[in-house]
Amino acid sequence: MTQELSIILPAKNEANSLQKLLPELRDKFPDAEVLVVNDGSTDNTEGVCEANGVKVVSHRQSKGNGGAVKAGARAATGRVFIFMDADGQHRPDDIPRLLELLESGHDMAIGARTRGSQASIGRGVANAFYNWFATRMTGQVIPDLTSGFRAVIGSKFREFLYLLPNGFSYPTTITMAFFRAGYSVEYLPIVAEAREGKSHIRPIKDGIRFLIIIFKVATLYSPLKIFVPISGLLFLSGASYYLYTYITAERFTNMGALLLISSILVFLIGLVSEQITTLMYRDI
Repeated sequence: MTQELSIILPAKNEANSLQKLLPELRDKFPDAEVLVVNDGSTDNTEGVCEANGVKVVSHRQSKGNGGAVKAGARAATGRVFIFMDADGQHRPDDIPRLLELLESGHDMAIGARTRGSQASIGRGVANAFYNWFATRMTGQVIPDLTSGFRAVIGSKFREFLYLLPNGFSYPTTITMAFFRAGYSVEYLPIVAEAREGKSHIRPIKDGIRFLIIIFKVATLYSPLKIFVPISGLLFLSGASYYLYTYITAERFTNMGALLLISSILVFLIGLVSEQITTLMYRDI
């Protein structure tokens, strides 16, 4: 499979780690296309890539991790894509294991980070919540929703390029899109090493962005699964408040009316969102 394999590495100021990673990839996968997306780096990332004879796509300004992934997917020529971080977290030795899952009939294989992986406590807690929420939404066991280490059939990945954001939430988006489209997704337990250099994630700004992941999970898979419970909660609150005011004051208050109307509006918004989501996948 290496003759039709493209290994895509989004990179921003990762010259030091690439000096070690690129020779290893070239040695272990000599027939594969190794493609680095230089996402506005200010160090010698591009020079390191040229010295190792790999293909480079350069952005003069940073477009974000998702933007780099999309650029790599457009430029890659292989039938199968491997996406991995350029910071040394992912092991090249795990690539054949991911490819075996594709050869067995899966459309995407994802490296799921185990407890032995190097990550901060805060990020670990957030990822655990994302995994639980996505599992509840899809009915599929999702051990690592945000992993960027994956192997995928290139033609099927390109079907969803228009959905992918430019930020760090691209793994969430593509995973939920594959589940919604009915494609086969499998997970492989891996150990992620400690990254080299400083993380490009900004805790406050990207923390807010990651909260949006929860809503993207719902809107990309089945909006009604999140809108119906909210609508039901508002309806029960409105009905309970109406019953309370009727017993205590024998009248129907504006607050009761507001809660009941809100429940109807939320349900209708969910219904419309469900139809829009269905249209998004009409050609799949």
